[in-house]
This record gives sequence, structure tokens and C-alpha cells, in this order.
Amino acid sequence: AHSHVRGLGLDSNLEPRPNSEGLVGQIRARKAAGVICQMIKDGRIAGRAVLMAGPPGTGKTAIAMGMAQTLGKDIPFNSLAASEIFSLEMSKTEALTQAFRRSITVRIKEETEIIEGEVVEIQIDRSVTGGTKTGKLTLKTTDMETVYDLGNKMIDALNQEKVMAGDVIAIDKTSGKISKLGRSFARARDYDAMGADTRFVQCPEGELQRRREVVHTVTLHEIDVINSRSQGFLALFSGDTGEIKPEIREQINTKISEWREEGKAEIIPGVLFIDEVHMLDIECFSFLNRALEDERAPVVIMASNRGITRIRGTKYKSPHGIPIDLLDRLLIIGTEPYNENEIQQILTIRCEEEDVDLSNDARDALTSIALKTSLRYAIQLITTANLVAKKRKATQVDVNDIRRVYELFLDEQRSVQYLHKHQEQYMFNEIITEPDSTREEEADAGDPMET
Repeated sequence: AHSHVRGLGLDSNLEPRPNSEGLVGQIRARKAAGVICQMIKDGRIAGRAVLMAGPPGTGKTAIAMGMAQTLGKDIPFNSLAASEIFSLEMSKTEALTQAFRRSITVRIKEETEIIEGEVVEIQIDRSVTGGTKTGKLTLKTTDMETVYDLGNKMIDALNQEKVMAGDVIAIDKTSGKISKLGRSFARARDYDAMGADTRFVQCPEGELQRRREVVHTVTLHEIDVINSRSQGFLALFSGDTGEIKPEIREQINTKISEWREEGKAEIIPGVLFIDEVHMLDIECFSFLNRALEDERAPVVIMASNRGITRIRGTKYKSPHGIPIDLLDRLLIIGTEPYNENEIQQILTIRCEEEDVDLSNDARDALTSIALKTSLRYAIQLITTANLVAKKRKATQVDVNDIRRVYELFLDEQRSVQYLHKHQEQYMFNEIITEPDSTREEEADAGDPMET
């Protein structure tokens, strides 16, 4: 439903354009979201929470997706439906903790020694029995040339990477990993030793051995899983992480704090998006209140379409179904219903995204349907109307196709009208019909009864 969203549609001054990057209207909400994104990039808002509140179909999730696109791949963005945590095979607080730590990235900096140069010659000598292999590798840069003795493992690694004379390679001294960087420009005329996808690079300059800083990016949850399971990182692929002991998390937090002080690691708080947040119960809200105060906490963005409703797990009512003490901590962004012009633009964008050619009359008809029913219902009619048009071998969807699917699929209002009209035919209906004699007997007995 939100595949057309490419960003928040803001200019360099964080001013929203009327129609940009897949988002239409919601000027104030998009500007507020842009300010939040800028604060996240500057690292000034970690450990705080934002609530996007508005009626259904006003673009709350679309704005959240736009924020994810704006932040880019450097900052982790994870989404979670509030009802998900009740179906996981772990406690609610553990599910929320894992979601929190999945949204925090750690950049670990490591200095390694590498040997980088152009291969001049590879000599491999095999013994008579064929058991052991020895050899020599000659590497050069623009300034020097050196011969290295090779063992079994290095020879196997060179064969696996299919390294030959003229290739530029890098060897990690700590792990022995060989990376093929490309082919030297000096060998560009060797047509027999290259393919269509051959990459040419310059011969390295300076020393053969040099120190390079390597950055590993992992989330706190991945570190937790690797250190908590007997199979280690394989649990990341199987998904069977289970509950992680708090002692392990404390040790990891202590170690990362040490690396941070030494300058070896950098913590990047990301974003955790919780949709339909009113589905959480009072225990989850209490946990969120405490978790947001933690030193390592991401930015939590919540979305709710409820008004004043009951807090799950209690008999009390509150705005958006969120306790007042947590509501005080939130920056609230409001979304408003779209007007007719904005709905028409959104429908046009969805038609382009779904590759549907809609006539002007059909677009006007669909817009009027969206105003009377809902935007979501109108969007769902686009694909179905296109299938009807294809059935009659037409390339463009017209008003008759829209009318056909409108008659086939009921919207909420017509469905409710149908239920009221034919309620007696359904099981467990609320209209109870009883014989008149029974009612008269109960009236004589003086027992009041709601009908």
C-alpha cells in the first residue's frame, strides 16, 4: 500500500512540497516529521518518543515509511505491529526489549594490516606424493616488489579466488582472507585473460603492507543472539532466538561502553515504529515508560487512530488508549483527513504505481467514491477495476468498470446497511424476538427487561 512512498517530500529548508516523493498534503505533519528526522540524524532525540495520531486513512504509516526513506540505510528503522508481541513465544517485555535493541546499531572500528599489490607471478610446487604444496607469490606496487612464501591454506585461497598474474589483490594478515580488487590497467591488452565484467584498477602506490581501518556495523540484538546461543550466529538465520538472559545483555552493554570510551565503537540510535499502539496493554506501557529512560534507547514512533478509549488491561479511559504519564513524554503529530483534490492526486499516484491507465471520468468517479466511503476502499478498487477492463480487452479503465466493481464489493456503510436490513437471518443477532405471552407474564411479574 505504501510502495509509492520515496521520502517525506521536503526541500533543503524542511519545507514540504504539496506533492512530492509519493506524499500528498499533510503539510504540518510532514514538516514535523522532517524536523524529527533532522534531530535523529544530529543525534539529539534518542530516548524520546513520537505519537502520530489521526483518523484511519490519513497517512500515518505512509509518513513513517517516508521517514525511513529519508533517514537512509545508515540509521536502522524497524517496524512492529503492537498486536504482534502477544503472539510471540516469549514474554511481552522480552519481545519489546528485542525490538528496542534491534533498532540500535553499533559501529565497531578495527585496524587491520593488509598486503595490497599487483600479482607479478605465482609459482606453486607440488610434492611427488601430492600431499603438500608450497609456492611463491610475487607482489609489486609502483614503488617496490616482494616475494612471499605460500603455505597450503594460502595456495587454496588463491585457487579459490582464481588469482592470476596481473590481478590486483588485498590480503588480510589477521584472517588470511584474499580479496580480488580487479585487474591492472597494464594488462588491459591481455584479451584472453578477461571477461565482459572485468574491472580495471590502478597498480597500488607506496608500501605493500599498510594499516586500514575496517568498520563493522551490527545491531545490539545481533550481538545478544551471537553471545547467548550455543550455535552462535546461526540463530540469526534460523530466527529461533528465544529469551535472552539479562546478565548477557549487561555484559554486552559494559563491553560496548568500554569500547565507546576507547573510541573503538560508536552507538547509533535508530527508530522503532510501533503501529496500532493502542493494542498494547498496561504492562507494555509501563515497560515503555522505563525503557525510554535507558541510556541506550532508540527513537520510538507510535501511531494510533483511536480517540478516547479504554487502556487495555484496565477499566480506565485515556486519549488514544495510552496512559497519561506516557502521553506526557510524547511529541504528538496530528494528521488530518484529505480533501477532494488531495485524494485525486493520491489515486493518480497509486494508478501510476500499479501501472493502471484510468480515464478522467473514472478518476472523478473514484474520487467521489473515496469521499463518500474511504480512501483505502477506493484504492482497492483500482486493481479490481483494471482486471474487469482487461477482461473486456480494454487498455483503459472507464466509469463502467468502476461501477461494476463498486457493485461487486461492498464498502463499510453499505455492509452495515445490509446487516441492519437482513439481521434476523444471521446467527447471534442482537434483535431478540420473543412471544407476546412471555413478555406479558414478565411485565406482570414486575421484572424490567432490556429488549
